Amino acid sequence: MANRSFQEATITRRALFRSSAYVAAGASIASLPFSSPLFAHDVSESYPNVAALAKRYVDERKVANVLATFGWGEQPHAHQVGYGTLALGSTVEVNQDSLYRIYSMTKPITGMCAMALIEDGLLELDQPLYDILPAWRDMMVQVEYDGAISEDNLEPAKSPVTIRQLLTHTAGIGYGIIQQGPISQAFMEKGLIPGQVSRLPIPGLDRGDPVESLEAFADGMAAMPLVYQPGTKWSYSAGLDVLGRAIEVAEGKPFDQVMHDRIFGPCGMESTWFQVPVSERTRLTTNYGVDENGPQPIDPAAISIYLDKPPFPMGGAGLVSSPRDYDRFLNMLLNYGKLDGKQVFSEPAVRKGTSNILPETVDLTGSWTEGQGFGAGGRVVDGSFGWGGAAGTLAAVSYKYGLRTGLFTQYMESSAYPLRDEYMAALEADLAAMAAARQAA
Repeated sequence: MANRSFQEATITRRALFRSSAYVAAGASIASLPFSSPLFAHDVSESYPNVAALAKRYVDERKVANVLATFGWGEQPHAHQVGYGTLALGSTVEVNQDSLYRIYSMTKPITGMCAMALIEDGLLELDQPLYDILPAWRDMMVQVEYDGAISEDNLEPAKSPVTIRQLLTHTAGIGYGIIQQGPISQAFMEKGLIPGQVSRLPIPGLDRGDPVESLEAFADGMAAMPLVYQPGTKWSYSAGLDVLGRAIEVAEGKPFDQVMHDRIFGPCGMESTWFQVPVSERTRLTTNYGVDENGPQPIDPAAISIYLDKPPFPMGGAGLVSSPRDYDRFLNMLLNYGKLDGKQVFSEPAVRKGTSNILPETVDLTGSWTEGQGFGAGGRVVDGSFGWGGAAGTLAAVSYKYGLRTGLFTQYMESSAYPLRDEYMAALEADLAAMAAARQAA
């Protein structure tokens, strides 16, 4: 039984990378203070504001750990700034091989997997979903957003759901963690639960029994009404989970196998799983829920729900990964499919997937992406692409300045602390200081 009510990452409308800092940093890229680009190492002295922020959160026991990674250009390894242990009270320090629940940072990986299939002609960006999943033909839509799911509040969809819309949260599909109306309860009752948190009973959170296959999930979502007309509004959704089913049908093999064959294997991501092997449990962090008494363990590593086989591979929030592995993915994106000197992913697929592919008809007013763009499962703004996860994580690449970065910690809900905003401010200050030092030299 999986916990239903988990909070996704609410990333602020501010750019993932704030322009002023990176303009300042651009001139200093050629002589960054990394003694060796060949080996990952701690660079706290070069990022004093980031280091102080991470240390403060750990010293104040707000979290068990904070680990940030940085990589420039084609550097094969990310450098790190980080503190803390796998769990509060543990003596095992975190490093780039520690395992984190990345939740919605799964979405860009699923998105890029779809872009690979599009590049190979197995999917088309504006292809109706019903071409692949017939149950998605003749969809119904709520007239009143998030209102009743009775016949008097439903109307036929004016256009079909497309692959592009699944990638960009514009298909009109609901999400149990977003909807507040009767459809949210219906999702739970029917087991349409594309996320998991804990084996433990957590006071105040509903529980439900998820369906036991990706096919059942996608077909179940097709039987539910959409909350918006397709292509009209940006609304955070289970679209990337539905896309996982389209991927496995188009490829003719299970979605998790496609992810391995298309992404994990080629990128050398050897520590990224939908189910953590028991042999790797000693690397897994503990996840915490934050209440008025501070962090409380909600998914202890030793009995983590991620040690269990999931009901189905969840393309929107299902992965556990390491900072090192996720940096491999970011490195591939930053270099347009090139990794370790080899072209492991199609350059056109990466360029398209990390660009703004929002439908021209979509209204962004009042959404998290207002004034910005959206690509294959991640935000696009001012030359950057990335997204965050429900347990405080964040990762992005900046094409404009050749930088990739990840922030790793484990607490829920992510809005309990302003850590990610503080991280961006600290990073901006450190990059500006690097540029100033370079100019003064």
